Amino acid sequence: MIVFITGATAGFGKATAELFAKNGYNVIVTGRRKDRLDTLSAELKSKYKVDVLSLCFDVRHLSEVQSAIASIPPKWKKIDILVNNAGLAVGMGPIQEGVIDDWEQMIDTNVKGLLYMTRSIAPMMIENGKGHIVNIGSIAGKEVYANGNVYCASKYAVDALNKCMRIDLLPHGIKVTAINPGIAETEFSIVRFKGDAERAKSVYKGLNPLTAEDIADTIFWAATRPAHVNILDIVITAAAQANTTNFIRH
Repeated sequence: MIVFITGATAGFGKATAELFAKNGYNVIVTGRRKDRLDTLSAELKSKYKVDVLSLCFDVRHLSEVQSAIASIPPKWKKIDILVNNAGLAVGMGPIQEGVIDDWEQMIDTNVKGLLYMTRSIAPMMIENGKGHIVNIGSIAGKEVYANGNVYCASKYAVDALNKCMRIDLLPHGIKVTAINPGIAETEFSIVRFKGDAERAKSVYKGLNPLTAEDIADTIFWAATRPAHVNILDIVITAAAQANTTNFIRH
């Protein structure tokens, strides 16, 4: 089986690629950082003896997506699972002080990138007569929080798109799932705070947050249910988190 994973160079995407490869799946890994993709591809091939296809492109740019998909060799076009993982938060502040470039980066990655990928891969799945699309949302797509405005809006969009995809793809036998993580320690906060490692570290202070491996495990579980089962929507949080604003810190 073949799994296509966007944003595979770090965090959830990298852990997901590793877990599927460990279980014998051939993987297509994508991302913007070619050096990381090359390293990951070599590691997966060597450690798990699976086939790996590496595609370096930015999901924000339709022309790059289309070029990358067009380059896929015929034997790789029988894609069984698409994991729409590429996503990010950039900046954090009140709406009236928002940085337009940050807004555009989040919307272009979290919403338009997901759409570009789905539009490219879903027809292949329909032609193949099977498939499963896993969309990585967020608890921020279920309830908002102060200063999260545009990031929350982008993940609410993922929530709506996930439900709509399920309806649209139902006649074609394509499964659709959303995984919505709560607080998880990856590169997420470093990216959000534009490299400010101390501020990023403070987000997780006193907590035992989710890990990338926790989310990968959840994705793998949802994607390996029996053929007649579709997991539509999962919200997963650390035990110390109740919602977007209530935490127990020690």
